Amino acid sequence: MRLRTFLFFAAGGLACALGVQAQDAPAPTPTPSPTPEPVATPVPTPAPVATPAPAPEPTPAPEPAAAPAVNPTFFNPAIAVIGNFLASVGHNPVQPSPAFQVEESEVSFQAIVDPYARADLFLSFSNEGVEVEEAYATFLTLPWQLQAKGGKFKMQFGKINTMHLHTLPWVDEPLPMQDILLQPQGESWAGEGVSVSKLIELPGDTFSEAYFQVIDGSSGGGLFIAPTKGDLTYDGQYRIFRDFGDDHNVEVGFSYVYGHNGTSPTNTTSLQNAHFVYRWKPLQGKPYRSFILRSEYFWSQREQPDGRQDAQGFFVGGDYQLGRRWYTGARYEFSDRATNASLRDKGVAATFTFMPSEFSMLRAEYRYREYAPGIRANEGFLQIQFAIGAHGAHPF
Repeated sequence: MRLRTFLFFAAGGLACALGVQAQDAPAPTPTPSPTPEPVATPVPTPAPVATPAPAPEPTPAPEPAAAPAVNPTFFNPAIAVIGNFLASVGHNPVQPSPAFQVEESEVSFQAIVDPYARADLFLSFSNEGVEVEEAYATFLTLPWQLQAKGGKFKMQFGKINTMHLHTLPWVDEPLPMQDILLQPQGESWAGEGVSVSKLIELPGDTFSEAYFQVIDGSSGGGLFIAPTKGDLTYDGQYRIFRDFGDDHNVEVGFSYVYGHNGTSPTNTTSLQNAHFVYRWKPLQGKPYRSFILRSEYFWSQREQPDGRQDAQGFFVGGDYQLGRRWYTGARYEFSDRATNASLRDKGVAATFTFMPSEFSMLRAEYRYREYAPGIRANEGFLQIQFAIGAHGAHPF
């Protein structure tokens, strides 16, 4: 009995000792098993989802157009120079001329001032110096469809007097310009004052124009001389223009002038003029053919201390275009002298002109004149003319 009890307790002690030893000894580290590689699992492709269209962007407002660059010459006037060289042969004791001369060089300045007016300035250069040929402003938008001009301008008397030297169909002016209007060779009558005009439409495609001009009492180099400041010179003209078909037109006009002549405080001069112009210019078939007929009649009543002098003058001239650049013409003229109507001068002239372009011209003229009392003059002229720059058109 005691033996079994002893064995029991001994076995229990031994078991306890083994259990404590087992707790103190480290447990063996397990060998890691290899990690299996992950198998790629196919991912299902999602069904495409409709993407809403992006909202349209607002159209940007267009940028304002850049202002065009201003031409630095925009406000400059149109400037032109016209040269007129003249050579002559022959003998004329009444109106002598040098063998060679620059008869006139014209410089023009023309521009629009504003929507209501334009300005024109013409300077004349000659051997005698520089002269203001014309300088005026024209007002275009007056009531009752009137136009007004103020400054120095060519008088609206006849047709030839209104033309500049380089626009004449001859080398010189007709005799009445010197004998009736008392103007030197190569010049026309201009005055300083105001001018009013109105275009009047008539039935049957006929147009007319009326002028009224008031100028200083002294003008024309002795034609009119005012005793006092209030003695002005008055000029009026009425002209009519009409087309006859496409190829023909006619202009007729009448002018009247009144003013003091300076021979006494009360003496006056009255001038009248009737002019006629016929033009033929075919629009089809003959592009380089044309013909112009010009004619004027002058009357002068001049009061002088020795009595009134009643003088008359006349000229007629025709110019025919031979070809594209070639022209020929002839003129007949006579005139009494305004200061002594008992003396009459007369003459004829013939011209031949070559115009390479509208900017250059060569003209030959033969002129015969018989001055009272029986002085004869035979002369030949050669004119060379050129134009450079922007020269505006002259009145038709």
